[in-house]
Formats: sequence, C-alpha cells, structure tokens
Amino acid sequence: MNPLLLTDGYKVDHRRQYPDGTTLVYSNWTPRKSRIEGVDEVVFFGLQYFIKKYIIQDFELHFFKQPKEEVVKKYSRRINNYLGENLVGTKHIEDLHDLGYIPMVFKALPEGTSVPIRVPMFTMYNTLPEFFWLTNYFETLLSAVVWLPCNSATIAKEYRKVLDRYAQETSSVPEFVDWQAHDFSMRGMGGIEASLTSSAGHLLSFTGSDTIPVIDFMEEYYKADSDKELIAGSVAATEHSVMCMGTTEGEYETFRRLISDVYPKGIVSIVSDTWDLWKVLTDYLPRLKDEIVSREGKVVIRPDSGDPVDIICGNPNGKTEQEKKGVIELLWDVFGGTTNDKGFKELVPQIGAIYGDSITVPRATQICERLKLKGFASTNVVLGIGSFTYQYNTRDTFGFAMKATYGEVNGEGRAIFKDPITDDGTKKSAKGLMKIDLVDGVYHLTDNVSWEEEKQGELKEVFRDGKLLIDQSLSEIRNNVKK
Repeated sequence: MNPLLLTDGYKVDHRRQYPDGTTLVYSNWTPRKSRIEGVDEVVFFGLQYFIKKYIIQDFELHFFKQPKEEVVKKYSRRINNYLGENLVGTKHIEDLHDLGYIPMVFKALPEGTSVPIRVPMFTMYNTLPEFFWLTNYFETLLSAVVWLPCNSATIAKEYRKVLDRYAQETSSVPEFVDWQAHDFSMRGMGGIEASLTSSAGHLLSFTGSDTIPVIDFMEEYYKADSDKELIAGSVAATEHSVMCMGTTEGEYETFRRLISDVYPKGIVSIVSDTWDLWKVLTDYLPRLKDEIVSREGKVVIRPDSGDPVDIICGNPNGKTEQEKKGVIELLWDVFGGTTNDKGFKELVPQIGAIYGDSITVPRATQICERLKLKGFASTNVVLGIGSFTYQYNTRDTFGFAMKATYGEVNGEGRAIFKDPITDDGTKKSAKGLMKIDLVDGVYHLTDNVSWEEEKQGELKEVFRDGKLLIDQSLSEIRNNVKK
C-alpha cells in the first residue's frame, strides 16, 4: 500500500489548513505520563525500525518506484471515495514523487536509553519548505508503530530489575537472569508486527524467546547476526496436545519416553498440569529420579494453571501438603541440591521449573520474595512472560504523543504549544525548539531554544533526506539498556 494512505483520514487535508506561507513544522515524540506505579522513565526503542521499514523501504517500493500516474490515480480514488469530491488535490503528492525521497530530519536520543516522563525521545521536521505538511502527516503511522516496542522494552527492563535484585541476593548464578524471563507472547499479540516489535523490546533485557521471527527482525533492522551473537534462544518443550495424546493412563510413560528416549540429553521442558500436577511431582518424578539426575541436561517442569505465586512457592493455607509446599519445595524433596554461599537452596542442575501463564511484574516480585523467605534462590524458576504482560497496554500506558511545538510562517519562527484549561496538565506540551541535555546520567529538556542551541545537546540526526545516518546494533542497544 502507498504509505501515504497509512494515516488517519483527518490528516490528508491539513496541508491547506495551516496558515498561508507555512514552510516548516517541527514536532516531537514524548511519553507524557506513566500509568505504571514506580516507573518514571521509558525505554526508547523502535524508531530505527520505523525509519528503515516505512520511511525508506516502503516508500521506495510502494511509492517512489511505482509509476507516478498510477500512484496519483489510486490516491485520488481513495481520497475522493472516502471524503467525497473535495479539494485535497494531488499536486503535493506528485511533487513528492518527483522529489524521490522523504525530505525530513529525525533527531533522536540513542535507542535503549531510559527517558524520563515528559522528555522527548526524538524530534522531526521537514527540510524543504513545500513539504511542511509531511511532518505531522506521519503522526498516525509513527505512533501506531513506535509506542508498543517502547512499552515492552520498558516493562521487560522492570522484570530485569526485579530478577537481577533477587538473583544478587539469593543465587550463585546471577547471570542466569538472561534466561529467567522467557517471551511466550506471540500468539496473544495484536498481529504479527505487534508481536515482533514487542518481542524485540523483550530481547533488549533477556535472551529467552519463543518468537522465532524476532531473530530475523533483529538481523534486518538492528544489525544483529545470529551466527556471531545470541539474539534469542529456546529449548525443546511439549504442549498439552502432546501430553494428552499419551492418555491419562500413559502419562508416566510419556514423561519417561520424553526424558530417556526422545531427549536423552539437553534441556527439555514438559508441561505438567494437563491433569494432576501434584501426582507428577510426588509420583512420576520420584520414579524417574535416577534417569533424570544421570542425564546430561535439565528437565524443566512446567505448570501453567492456578495462581502462579502459590503454585511455585506454596500456599500455607492449602488443602493438601503438596499445595502448602508448592513446586520448588516438592522438587527439593525429591532431588535436593546445594545451599550456596549466600545461604539459599539451589536445586540440582538436572531439574528446574518454569511457570508461563499470567505472570506480571508484581507477581514475579512475589514469587522471588516468597522463595527467598523459604530459603530458596530465585533462579530455581524461569518465568514465561506472555501477552498478559505485553498486550494489556496501550499508547496511554506512558501517554505517548507526537506534538508540533515550532513552525515557520512567511520566514518567521513561531514557538507553539498546547495547554488545555480543562486538562490536569498531562496534555500540556513543551514549546518551541528542543534541546536535551544529559546531566548526571539523566536526560533533561530545555524547550523554546534557538536553532543554534537546538543543534547542541543529545538529540542527534539519525535520518535526513532519505538517508539513515545512524544505524544502531542490537548489542549497542542492549548495552544502553544495561546502563
């Protein structure tokens, strides 16, 4: 599709609504408000993908390389059928096609950095006066693409903070946190692009993911190379259809065959609550103990129903001894392990657990805390992070908005802003040209600056007039997140 049609309907005629003599529109992309308690910085991620995919690739393929007559004919048909006969016109579309590139500048902070609420992540403006209308024309497409990877990268970093903290306190293998949050979200996201951009955000903080195509995404848009670096990885794992097909009477044999015959070595994750999780833990696993502990690899037990905290850690008010103990303690009863130098129990390396349903950051915190209180290291369990975490968010989670704050009309600059009297202050915008400074590791905004000042600071040109100027790699972005 012609990318100029990837917009809200009201955008197509804004060109004629600006004052006569308008030659420049300067806008910014800013998280204005956090709806997640305790989160006051947002990870910036996804603009490079947007620029490469839409501003460069899609415009080249579906606009500039298409015959101008065909492009104009289709555009005119769509707009006239949509708005009725109108005066939107097509000359500006023809002129852009003749130009052969997008005459814009994007200036951005480095992707992977944490940006405080109300500080812009990037700015954009037109470089040729007749294309002033392009800047905010891109708002809809840009917003639809970029808010989700920022959201997911930010939430993944919150998981990382929690898991790092407890691993440092309780575990002898804090580096295992790289694998401790595993992305299971693909099937529950709002389409494939949403899945890819969200999963990419997850991979800024972790390496575990079941979203295979995100590896191609990172290689295509973020200079990654799976032959030379670990982009994402996973393990052999079952699903309920596999377990059910073995029948209830044959469930023990299904476990034995998977552990000994199908996967005699390496990691295998076995969904264990198809029928009776407690029977698996107290009957099947004790019978299979010798085969499990003699394997070269790990058997991972996977429950995914019930309250995650209680299932993993036990519920003191449970009806049975198994419910009171929970998965980790029951595994300890069978397999044992060691007590590390920090004084916490770690299961033998041949057995472990993963819980992959309805995990949230607060629940992850509760699981780690309750394991700690019981004397177990947090790294005894892996958490599957799904769409319950990554899809239950919107653009308003961090109040993302793209707003114009400066323009030029008849050669004169105008610092513009919005400040609705009926609003609580969330929608009040910055004013004029922007400068971002890094002070003691924190980004600070100074607005209403001169063009000379705007050229300074931390916002760097990443795109100008059809060309990408800065091409960040996954490894660079991961390092920025860790900082």
